[in-house]
Amino acid sequence: MWKIIILAVIIVAILLLLASCVKIVPQAHAYVVERLGAYQSTWSVGFHLKVPIIDKVAKKVILKEQVVDFAPQPVITKDNVTMRIDTVVFYQITDPKLYCYGVQNPIMAIENLTATTLRNIIGELELDESLTSREIINAKMRSTLDVATDPWGIKVNRVELKNIIPPAAIQDAMEKQMKAERERRESILIAEGEKRSAILKAEGHKESVILEAEAEKQSAILKAEAVREAKIREAEGEAQAILKIQQATADGIRFIREAGADAAVLQLKSLEAFEKAADGRATKIIIPSDIQGIAGLAKSVVEVAKDDAK
Repeated sequence: MWKIIILAVIIVAILLLLASCVKIVPQAHAYVVERLGAYQSTWSVGFHLKVPIIDKVAKKVILKEQVVDFAPQPVITKDNVTMRIDTVVFYQITDPKLYCYGVQNPIMAIENLTATTLRNIIGELELDESLTSREIINAKMRSTLDVATDPWGIKVNRVELKNIIPPAAIQDAMEKQMKAERERRESILIAEGEKRSAILKAEGHKESVILEAEAEKQSAILKAEAVREAKIREAEGEAQAILKIQQATADGIRFIREAGADAAVLQLKSLEAFEKAADGRATKIIIPSDIQGIAGLAKSVVEVAKDDAK
């Protein structure tokens, strides 16, 4: 009976031992295996068997990118202002063996290295530069930490300054400065708006004056054109009237000549034509030499013209 129990216990122990020798490494992980205390190998993702009692898994390493947030560290700027800065480091393990055997406590080592690097960088900058140069500080810290942690099998992907906490007196001064700056910008915006409004009003008045002058000019041009057209039409009418009178006179003389009138009648009609040409406005008429023989008749015509002029 006791033999059966002992045999069962031995079988169970063997099974448990064999089960403990079977290892499955999950994704994004790596196992560092030691044999009799010395480094043996690094297991990657998959199924693995180890030698019982002799081999052991010394370290299970996560290969994914990890984030560590360090507590605020006191730093002193170049102009002797003490402030506190907390940082966030994004890192990834690239060599599990170096990570296990390169440094005793990798996270503590990174924290201390981050603090010393941050003090060195901030110590070369003044307060204003420290507050406005986060990107430069991040880049310098990442470069320094990446080089320093490479022997530990760690790659620093990014470093961020989470908070920069200056002293209370500096914070009050900064708030007052920001308030004054906002008030100054507000005054500038108001002045710019008033200036722009005045410019727009002046430009509007200028354009109005120009448009009025253009309108007056166009009106004057149109009036002058109308007067000129009226005078031209009046002159053309007078010319047409004179032409018709002369044509009618010529036709009358031609009709008289065709009717067989004597020279005296023709000369009398010529004088009537001169009298009509005077149009009642002339006081003297020049008589051609060929009709001076009938001066008495001409004198009568001249008197008639004078009476009409009066």
